[in-house]
Formats: sequence, C-alpha cells, structure tokens
Amino acid sequence: MRKALIVGINDYPTSPLHGCENDAYAIGNALETNGDGSPNFAVKIETNVTKRSKLKKLIVDLFSGNPDTALLYFSGHGFLNELGGYIVTPDYEKYDEGIPMDDILKIANQSKAVDKIIILDCCHSGAMGTPTLTDGSSHLKEGVTILTASRGNETSLEVNGHGVFTTLLISALQGGASDLRGHISPGGVYAYIDQALGPWKQRPVFKTNVTKFTSLRTVNPQVSSENLRKIIDYFPEPQETFSLDPSFEFTNSNDIEHNVIEPYSNTENVAIFKNLQKLHSIGLIVPVDAEHMYFAAMNSKSCKLTALGYHYWRLVNEKLI
Repeated sequence: MRKALIVGINDYPTSPLHGCENDAYAIGNALETNGDGSPNFAVKIETNVTKRSKLKKLIVDLFSGNPDTALLYFSGHGFLNELGGYIVTPDYEKYDEGIPMDDILKIANQSKAVDKIIILDCCHSGAMGTPTLTDGSSHLKEGVTILTASRGNETSLEVNGHGVFTTLLISALQGGASDLRGHISPGGVYAYIDQALGPWKQRPVFKTNVTKFTSLRTVNPQVSSENLRKIIDYFPEPQETFSLDPSFEFTNSNDIEHNVIEPYSNTENVAIFKNLQKLHSIGLIVPVDAEHMYFAAMNSKSCKLTALGYHYWRLVNEKLI
C-alpha cells in the first residue's frame, strides 16, 4: 500500500500565494498512476487547509499504519527562526507560525511505514532535517527521505502559476528523471532538479537514510528488460567487441532499389542489429572505428560496451535485472 498526502495553500491572509493549489493538483495527478495507467499512490489532495490542527492531524494520519510508502508533499509558505523551520498555515500568529518541521520529522521517524518521503516546496524548506535539538530528534531514521525546494536560508520562487521547484518535479515525475528501466527514484528526481536549477538559483536539498531503492513512479522504459538482458548474449565478456557486417543492415537487401553489397541482409542479424541500435541510442554501446552504427555494419566494423553499458551488463550477468 502506498499513500500520499498532497497539500497546497494559497489563501494566506496577508501574503497570498498563487501557484500552490495548482502545484498540489499537478503533483497528485502525477503520483496517482504510473505511466502505463496502473495504480501508484492512493492520493489525498488538500488545498487551502486553514488550521494548523487540521494539517497536523492529516500528517499524523498519513504516517499511521503500516503502508509500504507514505509521502507528504507541501506547497505553501515556510518560516524560519532561531528554533528551526515551520510550514505555515493561514491561522499563523507571531511566535506560533505553523507546524515545526522538527515535529513533522518526529512523526515520520516514528512511523512504521517502510518508506517515508517528505517533499516541501516552500521558503526555508531545507531546514527540514537540519539538527536543531540535542536529543537527536532531527536525525533521519532508516527509511526517511527529504527533498526540498531550497536551502534553509533561501526563498522558493513561483513562476507562471507553479513553484519553480514543483515545475521541475512534475517534469521529473513524467519521465525526465527515469532510469533506463522506467523507474523514477527520489535520488533521480533530485539530480534532475539540481542540474536544471544551476548554481545561481535556489538550491534543492536532498537528505536520505535508506538501504534500498525506492521508486516514486514508473514510466515506459527506454528499453525493455527482455532486450536489455540480451546484452550478455551479445557480449559474453564485457571487454569483447561484437563484430558487424552488411548482413545486419536491413536496407542492404535486393528488395530495396539501391546498391547492395554482400553479405545481404539477414533476418536474424537485422533483428539483433535493431536491438544493438536501441542500446546505442541510450548510451550502452558505441560503434568501433565508425561514426554511426550503420557505417559500422556496412564497413564490417564492430561495436563495444560503454562504461554505462558495462554497468548494465554486470546487473544482467548477476541476475539483478
């Protein structure tokens, strides 16, 4: 069981926001299903929660029970003082600005959920998980992951009706951060957002204490697992090359009106070559002494594994894929 609480608050009495409700609906829609339409998270979307007490109850309920994954997403105002960070609700008062981030982390740390994921798009969100107390309550217990829009001393920006961070988060969840097999992990999302924001903009923060891979969402893979597993058939040893010749190129056939050379295209070799070209397109193999796989085949060259190709060769060889 996977459940997600998605919160977006626009209607603050003195400093209203404009993109947080949009953010909540967009993130909820992205997390509800995988790329193939299969169920992913059981999503509860709450917009413009007006009271701290209600929001805290929603957070407690999220992390209760024994779900496989409990995910909290918050878009709204954040606040920082000498005691730490807060997510802010519209009933805030001076010296009582909202729910302390330390309290949220305590709830997550005590949860029996296998994976606890906290994603914050608010100012000073990087204060989440930063030690502020001597009892260690701000430390991440195993299974806790935090992804925030900015560092503790930074603001978070809105552009065109969405938070800048959330705009990138949505793109990452739609497939921008997927690995070759279509899995989107919190670490992959962070890397995607980190590269997009650059050194002079708000800096995302990623903190985690996990011992296993967690997928936020899956999309159609760049290459099927079946085809990926063939990599050890093509390359019995990772340092070997795979010899090519014109019989691997499907256009080198008498059925096509242009100059052809022997050996003519062979159905079995053509099928192999199409898969090799796919592996080439995702960076797992490269042609040897040729600019393109087509010329490697037509000039009887070869192809070999890249460093990334060797990584996946090892995973297949060790039966991890």
